[in-house]
This record gives sequence, C-alpha cells and structure tokens, in this order.
Amino acid sequence: MSDTAASPLQVKPVSDRRSLDDFIEVPWSIYAKDPYWVPPLRFERREALAQKQPFSEHAEWQAFVAYRGGRPIGRITAQIDQLHLQRYQDRTGFFGFIEAPDEAEVFQALFATAENWLRARGIERVRGPFSLNINQESGLLVDGFESRPYLLMGHAPRYYAKQLEALGYAGVKDLLAYEVDVPFKSPATLEAMLKRYQATIRIRPLNPKDLSHDLEILRDLFNDAWSENWSFVPFTEHEFQHIGKEMLTLVPHDFISIAEIDGRPVAFLTVMPNLNEAIADLNGRLLPFGWAKLLWRLKVRFPKSVRVSLMGVRREYHHTRLGPTLAYAMIKAGLGPTNRRGIRRAEMSWILEDNVGMCGIIESLGGFISKRYRMYDKTLSVSPAA
Repeated sequence: MSDTAASPLQVKPVSDRRSLDDFIEVPWSIYAKDPYWVPPLRFERREALAQKQPFSEHAEWQAFVAYRGGRPIGRITAQIDQLHLQRYQDRTGFFGFIEAPDEAEVFQALFATAENWLRARGIERVRGPFSLNINQESGLLVDGFESRPYLLMGHAPRYYAKQLEALGYAGVKDLLAYEVDVPFKSPATLEAMLKRYQATIRIRPLNPKDLSHDLEILRDLFNDAWSENWSFVPFTEHEFQHIGKEMLTLVPHDFISIAEIDGRPVAFLTVMPNLNEAIADLNGRLLPFGWAKLLWRLKVRFPKSVRVSLMGVRREYHHTRLGPTLAYAMIKAGLGPTNRRGIRRAEMSWILEDNVGMCGIIESLGGFISKRYRMYDKTLSVSPAA
C-alpha cells in the first residue's frame, strides 16, 4: 500500500480560493480514463460556485473536499433552499456535486459530513444530487454512460448509484434526456392540430432590444408552467436575469421563442448550442489558446448539436387540446433556426419520467431516451452519523 493510500481521510469545508480550486479539480482524477467526460471550464465553475451568486440570496450552502495525503480525492455540497422550505414545509435539504473514487470509506465520510451539516440546521430529509438546485444540473446518471453529456447535463461513473444506495439513499424520481434528429419527422396528428390553431398562435423570437422585459416574460412563463412539477422551486427575478444574460452571450436570439395568443405570452422554448462539443478537448482551460479555439468553433464551425433546455406552456392549457399543440408549435419554431446552422441532433432534457404527454410528443417526433438521471433521497436519523 502506498503512503498516500495509508494516510487518514479528512473532509474539510471549502473556505478559500485554494480549497475551492481543490473542489473544482476533483473530477479530473475521477474521470481520467473516461472518454465521455467533458472537462468543465474552470473559470465558469468558479463563477457558478461563488457565494455571491443569486442562488445564495435564498439559500445557505457549503462545499466540502475529501483529502488523503494532502491530495483532494472527493467532494460534495450540502444546501438548504429557503424557497423550497417555504413552498413545501418539509424540512428537506439537498446534496450535490458528488464526486469520489469507488471506495465506500470516501462516500461514507462525504455524506456523513454533508448530512451532519444539514441535521445541525434542522433538516430531517436530504435529496439530490442538485448542483446547486433543481433549476441547475440535477440528477445522477444511471443509464446512458457511453456518450458525452450535453451542455449543463451531468455525467457520472456507473458505481455512484451503488455507493449511494449502500448509504440508504433510494431513487424517488427519474429525469429523462431524449435525442431527436434534426430536422425531425412531423407527426400528422400534431400537424393537423397546429393547422387548426395556427391563426390563433403567434410565435416570435426573443427581442434583444427589450431583453430584460422578455427575460421576465420567460421567467413568468416558466414559473407558471412548471409550478405543479415534482420538487419545483421558482426562479427569482435576479436569478433569471443573471442566467439569461449569461446564456445570451452564447445563444442566438432566434433560438429562443415566445408564443402569444391575443398578445398574451402563453408558451416558450429555449434552444442552446451544445457547448460541450466545443470545449471537450480544452481540458477546462481557455489559456493560452483556448479562447481562440472556442470562438472559432462557435462563430465559424457552429456545434452540430443543440439542447432544448427550457420549455413551458401555461398551466391553463395543460389539459386542453391547445396544450400539446402549443408544445409542438414551440418545438417546431424553436428547432427551425437550427436547420439553417446545420444542426443534426437535439437533446430535449430533462423531462420527468411521469410527464406522459411531453414524452409522447417527443417520441412522435422520432425521439428516443438517450440518458436517464435519478434523484435520490433519504430520511436523516436523529443522531449524527458516525
């Protein structure tokens, strides 16, 4: 046994720039031999994990790093979202960003630390992974390991699920990623419905000259359309404006569509270039030449795949004939501009496994389930974990 392997395991909170860098670096050792892992951009991870980000305005969270022999080998976060607690009154907290080698000791130490942090703050149940909440990266990959994830979707080794289940975590909900060829086949039934209502529905792209106003429209539509979904938490105005303006540095305005009926916004769809195509070989760094490569790939050789990341139809239409028609109209309008840019494949993610209507629409377009992500939860014992 090496000296490093024989060294005691320590789990420490992230408290400064150096420990944050250790937290960010952990996946490079976990996925060193995984050809399907896409190294994230380090600078983007630092921004996403900044304590001053909008999420922290309504949440408390702490990151932890596991060390052995002074080397970071694992990580986890624990978080408490006041918006979730206000909505559900269920004393549920969350974990996320889990990465560790296939060693029970490391998983036990990381989860014990996160669970104790949550328990000390009155939390009785823990759910995840969320990085950092349900409106960001969600779920643990449990099927679809042999392909690269799309932008802002997770990747994981096969053994993670086994390790979580050994710690008493049980799957509670699956999130599906569908892939669809572009252009997709047009189902006759939905085309007939769209023809029936096309005079009623007006679809327009995002207006860059009134960006803040349109972003607020999108937020309102999302918060209404998703409000009855499992574990839903609304976007705050600050969060959505922050995310939207960052996203639009990479997303063409015609990749975002808003549907209106009688001038009132009723549905929306957001398509994002699959940035993972462009950054896969940069190893997380933009210097010294990564910026030039990335800009060239985005401006000259546009990615050949996209992700439909946000979509919604107002609740009042969910159980009407107009509901699926609006959903199909958004997909058709949203993926239209991608044809002009040579897009060949779209991922629609994520979709709740029990969203039968949306799954049916995607499958009617020729879509197939390419990846499955699982949410886990666990009731915390009264006494702290050993």
